[in-house]
Amino acid sequence: MSNVISRRDYLQMLAVSAGWAATRALVSGQEPKEGEGRLAAPKSLYERPPAHERRMQWWREAKFGMFIHWGLYSILGRGEWAMVMEDIPLAEYEQLAKQFNPRPNAAREWARLARQAGMKYMVMTTKHHDGFCLFDSKSTDYSAPKQAAGRDLVREYVEAVRAEGLRVGFYFSLMDWHSADWAVCQTDAAARQRFVDRVHAELHQLMTEYGKIDELWYDGAYPLDAEGWRSPEMNAMVFALQPDIVINNRSWMAGDFSTPEQSIEAAKGDWESCMTLNDHWGYGAADDNWKSPATLISNLVKCSQNAGNYLLNIGPKADGSVPEPSVRILQTVGHWLERNAPAIYGIKKADITYGDGVYFSRKGNEIYFYIHAWPGPSLTIGGIRELPKSARFLASGRAVKAQLNGTRLVFSELPATAPDDPVTVIVAEFASAPVQDSAAVRIVEPFLKLIHEQKAKGWS
Repeated sequence: MSNVISRRDYLQMLAVSAGWAATRALVSGQEPKEGEGRLAAPKSLYERPPAHERRMQWWREAKFGMFIHWGLYSILGRGEWAMVMEDIPLAEYEQLAKQFNPRPNAAREWARLARQAGMKYMVMTTKHHDGFCLFDSKSTDYSAPKQAAGRDLVREYVEAVRAEGLRVGFYFSLMDWHSADWAVCQTDAAARQRFVDRVHAELHQLMTEYGKIDELWYDGAYPLDAEGWRSPEMNAMVFALQPDIVINNRSWMAGDFSTPEQSIEAAKGDWESCMTLNDHWGYGAADDNWKSPATLISNLVKCSQNAGNYLLNIGPKADGSVPEPSVRILQTVGHWLERNAPAIYGIKKADITYGDGVYFSRKGNEIYFYIHAWPGPSLTIGGIRELPKSARFLASGRAVKAQLNGTRLVFSELPATAPDDPVTVIVAEFASAPVQDSAAVRIVEPFLKLIHEQKAKGWS
């Protein structure tokens, strides 16, 4: 990617003000109108945007969000990349727009489900890589309002999300397989100018016609780099129109947060792991490889304790209905969160790693023990040398008996079966947060280090 910013792009980047008019005025050399303020811009592509700490506060507290991939590809039921994976001719794929007519206000079902699952925000595909717009784009007739649906599906989504008291996020694909200009924009300067102008215009429309937008999720920044997309100008416009919004890093700029996909990779700054419930983003009719509620809870804990967010995807059917397994799984997670929310929000990594069927986090001097494989009448954790002041089941508040047996912490007189489903949490308060020092710590970690060193020397 290019690290070169033209003078025009740099001026655009500086033009973070109260509106599009102010942005254009600065480029033309005119002063912004009275009352149109400016924010300091990042000095490079890889610095955080202005007012990052202020804007990110709600996002850091939210932890859990819903991703929605929905569009023409939902009719096919083979994922959102079906057009290019199967080499479907554009003229053939376009015919799907004449069939895509979901039931009214389907998004209300999604928003209710998100709230029931304990999610705090939602992000929906306003336009995916196939170029079909779910909003009333002024740049193309290839959109839901001008095709079979005959209405603005983004507006329905926004209204549904707000009705449930959740934050509104927009996904927007920079890549557009439907556009002839996109197809040649890497080598044809005139086509690039037209196409990038259109991208900016559609973003301007999304940022001005739907009220306050909380998150912008770029994707598909191919085949151009930041200079080609005019990303500094583009992001300056977004912040001018939506000064409280947070944006991701997929415009080839740092953005407010990074976006590991289908994995949990803690980053130095803010990050959001986006992940599917099965193996598809868009609706996959034959895909039954669903993640279990226990897996989702484990993933949510891993994200939260490493200061990240978890953006979990659903792929509604073409009519807008959510596949039954998605509903059942997310409702199970939501019921668990109602009972165990303190084990998710405000947690950090504990200095305890090893246990059989259990993982750990901490909050101050409290340690959370997440037991996904119920051990029966007792649970033993090696390498703990301090007896907790108290211990209890988080969901019920019932006391748990704890004792030290040498260097082993033992929770005893436990029920024969797990008292909570799918994960039981015990919270124990210590005088100070314990650090595990077990045989496993002394053997496993040096062994893993040795393996890494040998691989570096060429061993495989």
